[in-house]
Amino acid sequence: MSQNSILELEDGTRFEGVSFGADNSVSGEVVFNTGMVGYTETLTDPSYTGQILVLTYPIIGNYGVPEFLQDTFGLPISFESDKIHITGLIVSDYSKQYSHPSAVRSLGDWLKSENIPALSEIDTRALTKKLRLKGSMLGKIQFQNQPIKFHDPNMTDLGAIVSCKEVVEYKCENPDAPTILLIDSGCKANIIRSLLKRGMHVTKVPYDYYFMNLDFDGILISNGPGDPKKYTTTVRNVERSLAVGKPIFGICLGHQILAQAIGAETYKLKFGHRSHNQPCLEFTESANGKPAEFKRCVITSQNHGYAVREDGLPSDWEIWFKNGNDGTVEGIRHKTKPFSSVQFHPEATPGPVDTARLFDQFVKQVKQSESKQYQV
Repeated sequence: MSQNSILELEDGTRFEGVSFGADNSVSGEVVFNTGMVGYTETLTDPSYTGQILVLTYPIIGNYGVPEFLQDTFGLPISFESDKIHITGLIVSDYSKQYSHPSAVRSLGDWLKSENIPALSEIDTRALTKKLRLKGSMLGKIQFQNQPIKFHDPNMTDLGAIVSCKEVVEYKCENPDAPTILLIDSGCKANIIRSLLKRGMHVTKVPYDYYFMNLDFDGILISNGPGDPKKYTTTVRNVERSLAVGKPIFGICLGHQILAQAIGAETYKLKFGHRSHNQPCLEFTESANGKPAEFKRCVITSQNHGYAVREDGLPSDWEIWFKNGNDGTVEGIRHKTKPFSSVQFHPEATPGPVDTARLFDQFVKQVKQSESKQYQV
């Protein structure tokens, strides 16, 4: 632990805390996550780029941080990327002592090694109640003699920061397996792993890459940070790919990008959905003039600050999922073609795996499409 510091919000509210990370001033968008565990995966999720993250669970750091290891595909284990992506961290009680068989260092040491500031001893309950009432706000963690201005990360092209810079290929064991074209806008590692373990090759391309000249059997549009309206090139490329007719599946930001590609609108939520316990209502497919009906409720892992407007969907698309808390759109699908997307994370990490089956459904569509030509 070191010097005291201030978290200041754009409305002038100030919270004094104690630093347990790097002692450097930063600014960004202040958001909160209500998950109880999973901070190693959460902090390395590229979708948090530009954000000062408030963890509402009162005790953080008690199980330390594991060694950075990679699986046989070169994907990180226990992390969702190879670095911390949050701008800063705010907690109530930081556990100085940690205990876990896989831990090799403390959360504080990890944050310091990547130059990420973190404050403890802040009333995260009061802070979260303010954010729920007034909405996500700009904020800054400021140390003495290190003045810094407020900065809105959503005004910048965050995709350029988190996306891969060149095409990367991942091969599963079957040399004749179908290939998924993965548009990387800040993809979590477990999305790639979820495809590989289901017998798919994966070709990952940068978020603004023109991919129509590549050989692939299906498209997955990944999660990522920031305002979906900033991803104009990605939206344009996805719009072109719809005419090909091959299966498309979007996750989180990918859901918003697909929605824009079909002419729907996106908008900023008041304080977003960031937790591992978001209820989503799943609906049946409409058929033969019969409207969709409620099918079941699933618990999902989410991390997003924007949503899709329901009233802008074309008539040949339908609602697949809705949020059980606020009724926002959580999933859409085409009524006849293999195009769909969800706002939540079926790959979880961290969080429940209620909807991991959606990868099975997408893979099934890809395999079927190899022998079927969809008419557009």
